[in-house]
Amino acid sequence: MTVVDTPGTVKPAPANKAPADPPPTDPPSAGPAPAGRRDRRRTELAEYLRARRARVSPEDVGLPPGLRRRTPGLRREEVAQLAGVGVTWYTWLEQGRRINASAQVLAAVARVLLLDAAEREHLFRLAGVAERRPADPDPVPDPSTQLILDALVPLPAAVSNSRYDVLAWNSSYAALFAAGRTRTTDGRFNSLWCTVTSPDCCNPFLNRDEQLPQMVAVLRGAYGRHVGEPAWEEYVRSLLEASAEFRELWARQEVSSRSTSLKVFRHPGVGVMRLNATYLTIPGVPEAYVAVYTPDGPEDRARVERLAALRPGGWTAPCGHSRTGPVC
Repeated sequence: MTVVDTPGTVKPAPANKAPADPPPTDPPSAGPAPAGRRDRRRTELAEYLRARRARVSPEDVGLPPGLRRRTPGLRREEVAQLAGVGVTWYTWLEQGRRINASAQVLAAVARVLLLDAAEREHLFRLAGVAERRPADPDPVPDPSTQLILDALVPLPAAVSNSRYDVLAWNSSYAALFAAGRTRTTDGRFNSLWCTVTSPDCCNPFLNRDEQLPQMVAVLRGAYGRHVGEPAWEEYVRSLLEASAEFRELWARQEVSSRSTSLKVFRHPGVGVMRLNATYLTIPGVPEAYVAVYTPDGPEDRARVERLAALRPGGWTAPCGHSRTGPVC
């Protein structure tokens, strides 16, 4: 083992001092691991680390250039010293050995290699380590996203986050989901809240019995990434208090991912519409997506066009309940 004594110089480690390297899962003399996905990921991790190390100069991290270097970038022992890990351990990591890496150690390596958010996430994925991130504020869609939503008219379209909060929408979506009585307890527009708290007499979601279990299962999957975060815990608690149906579905512990689905809506002004909901991700906006509702048939297309032509301002259902405001 070697340690850095002063910037740009190295010297042998004292013979009576054990290296502070995390133990490997296999002895150094072990042969090549069986071929498989994990082995390929370790190979990718090793190549990625070497490439990232080569692009960081000593000056980038506050070290003097030192003597002439045979290869560009930092030396392995410099990365190890700056990250606070053993040189042997880091060498094995770059060699694709089967060793354990904690989130804390990977974060230190990412800091030394000057990785940005995307590069850091890639590092953690290759290492097979789940990174615990602090709760982010609600994502704010880029202005260009609103232009895209508006260009999709007459198709209803909106941007939501993984809690089903509706963050941006177009005029067709606002006409379909007027929201006056369906805000969450803290005043947010939320499509799941709308679905479970609107009275059956004027709930715009006709096939909710079929779709609601899927919506709750998708929420359960997203919740697993945010357990313990105050905003998420309060949101789930409010749903549990507001809806016996949600309590029953939540207790099932079912988990699913979002996928295209047929949703049937009714609107007092245009009638029943069968719409296919398609979900698109937004680069650079974590856990946000665009939902676009496309007609299932010619009659649905005609009704969607009539919907887009309606004047804004909400509507009144046959039961007498009124809906005003942007969306639910």
